[in-house]
Amino acid sequence: MKLRIGFVAAVLAAPLVVSSTTSAAQPDRTPYYWQVPHADEHVLADLGFDVEHGDGGAVQVVGDELTAVRLRGLGYRPSKFDTVYKPVLPQARDVGVQSFYGGYHTSAEHAKHVTDVAAAYPALTQVYDIGDSWRKTQGQGGHDIRAICITKKQAGDCALSPNSAKPRFALIAQLHARELATGEVAWRWIDFLTKGYGSDAEVTSILDTTELWVVPIANPDGVDIVASGGNSPLMQRKNANNPTGCSGATGGVDLNRNSTFKWGKAGTSRCGETYQGTSAGSEPETRALEAWFKQLFPDQRGPGDKDPAPVTTKGVMITVHSYGNLIMPPWGWTWDANPNAAGLRALGQKMAAFNSYTVVAEGDTTGTTDDFTYGNLGIASYTFELGSGSGSCGGFFPQYSCVDSLFWPRNKGAFLTAAKAAKAPYAG
Repeated sequence: MKLRIGFVAAVLAAPLVVSSTTSAAQPDRTPYYWQVPHADEHVLADLGFDVEHGDGGAVQVVGDELTAVRLRGLGYRPSKFDTVYKPVLPQARDVGVQSFYGGYHTSAEHAKHVTDVAAAYPALTQVYDIGDSWRKTQGQGGHDIRAICITKKQAGDCALSPNSAKPRFALIAQLHARELATGEVAWRWIDFLTKGYGSDAEVTSILDTTELWVVPIANPDGVDIVASGGNSPLMQRKNANNPTGCSGATGGVDLNRNSTFKWGKAGTSRCGETYQGTSAGSEPETRALEAWFKQLFPDQRGPGDKDPAPVTTKGVMITVHSYGNLIMPPWGWTWDANPNAAGLRALGQKMAAFNSYTVVAEGDTTGTTDDFTYGNLGIASYTFELGSGSGSCGGFFPQYSCVDSLFWPRNKGAFLTAAKAAKAPYAG
């Protein structure tokens, strides 16, 4: 999500010290989404608030009652909009499956799923270790970052080479760890493709002609931190690195501000949820993803900001985030239209026909994944924002049942549209 600067989970969890002589009630330390009328998100972000986009572009701030007190002290009138945590419903799960908050899978379970799928469908899949999480580079445990290629394999398919015979569609999820539904939607996409080959005519046709690549968990260390909260998941957005020495949930680097294209300008911070890192591509997760993208797609766009990718360009990339019911093409680094804006919007509208999301350029966010893949390589690139800002299926922590009741069925058709467009996304 395009949020700016966050509140600190550790502070939320800390006890409030009250003198024994005071009769004042302790403030509610439960996090909420607060609607803030007549607010400028950039101003609030610069003041250190965790800012989000609600439905219709409304400005929301994530925080507890003390956050609301601070907003009122600055002259705003926040109103309590919704809860962050939803009631946890029991789920029937297989014995031994690692899950939390009603059914969401851990990083380890996602890794196991990819391995199991590859073993079950060897004629359709190839799994790669494309790099390491920050903790793994430090000898602190951590994870491999796994990518799976899905296609009806012929000689030369699923190779880490940009000169592929088939066009490619790449999807990555849970780059922001607390955006729980995104990794689960990627899980459904993997299963839908592999189980559908030979029985679903549309899936079969796509896999016969196209390579579908998926990184279901792009920030596994961050997901570990989130999952450590169990039924009260921690609000970790970033990775596990903490080069600034910031405390609590502000520790880490925002991997969607760390990419090397137009790094370090608008929409970033230091001790906040959008911390950009010490340098462009400073984080191992960022370097792994960017190297992988370059292995999948040739450079199809000129070096100038106004150089369009040609109509013969192949390739589509979607990075899945939450929340906001949005499909956002580049640019993020400027509000100026990119040279392929018409083509990107046209494909965005075709995808929006399935999920009813609003298609709008990002703006004011630098170092983003989709700016890198479009800006450096020319491929049609999008950030999806799943979900609304309220209700049981709203926010960062929707009920697990919402994955199958809402997020997956709405986005299945959009992903299929992207896959079919990979051969010529700008051709109309």
